[in-house]
Amino acid sequence: MSEQPLQGKVALVTGAASATGLGRAMSLALIRAGARVAILDIDEQGLQDRANEAQLAGEADSITGIVGDVANPEDAERAVQETIARLGALHILVNNAGINPSIDSSGAWISSTSISPEAWVEAIGVNITGPFLMARSAARHLVTQGWGRIIGITTSFDTMIRSAPYGPSKAAHEALVAVMARELDGTGVTANVLIPGRAANTEMAGRLRNRRTLLAPEVMQEPIVWLASASSDGFNGCRLIAEFWDEGLPLDQRLAKASAPAAWPQLGRQASRPE
Repeated sequence: MSEQPLQGKVALVTGAASATGLGRAMSLALIRAGARVAILDIDEQGLQDRANEAQLAGEADSITGIVGDVANPEDAERAVQETIARLGALHILVNNAGINPSIDSSGAWISSTSISPEAWVEAIGVNITGPFLMARSAARHLVTQGWGRIIGITTSFDTMIRSAPYGPSKAAHEALVAVMARELDGTGVTANVLIPGRAANTEMAGRLRNRRTLLAPEVMQEPIVWLASASSDGFNGCRLIAEFWDEGLPLDQRLAKASAPAAWPQLGRQASRPE
C-alpha cells in the first residue's frame, strides 16, 4: 500500500469529538493516509479541540467539524450534504458514534430491568438508528458515484450479550451492516465492520477495568485505512478484529487471522428453516 492510499478521498466519521476515543484515532489515521475528514458529533467544543489539534499537526485543511445528532434524520442528511459541500466529495462513512448507559457513575453494570426507558431509547437512537440514518443518507451518493465504503464500529460478541442496551444495539448494528453488504454487492460500495477486539482505553471503559489491560485506540488505525482504501475493493460483509491485524503478514494471511463474516451467518445455518 502506498504511503497515502487515501489521497483524494473524503471521509465522514461520526462520534469523533472525544480526546480519547476511537473516532479521534481513526480520523487521524485517515488524514495521515491522505484523506480529508469531516467529523460529526454533538460536542461542539470537542470538535473544535480536534480541529485545533489537527492545525497544530499541520493538517488544518484536512478536517472539518459538523455539529449534529446521528439519531436525528435531518442532522444525518445535513451532515452528508455539508461534507460534500465543504470538502467536495464523500467516499467513506465511518459509523463510530456510540453511548453506553449500561454503566453507572461508579463504574458498575446496571441491569437491563433497571435501565430507564429514556436511557434505553437514547442508546438505541445513537447506536443503531444513527448508523441506519447515516448509511441511508450516504449510500445514495456513494452508489451513484460507483465507489464507497460504509464501515460500522460494533463490538465483540461477548459484549453484545453482556449488558443492555449497549450490547443488543451493537448486535443490531452488525446485523444492519450484513444486510447492507448484501444489498450493495456489485455497486462498488462495500459495507464492513471493524472492532478493537476487546475493551479499548476510552471514556466508555469508565472505571470498570484496569486500564493497563485495555487496548489503545490506535489499534484501529491500520485496519481502518485498509478498509477505506482501494486495496479493499471486493472485501464486503466482513468483520475485522483490529487487535489481530498484522501489517507484517501477507494480505491473505492477515485476513485469515483478523477477519470473518459479519453477524455470524454460520450460526444461522443451525436454524430449523435455513435459507
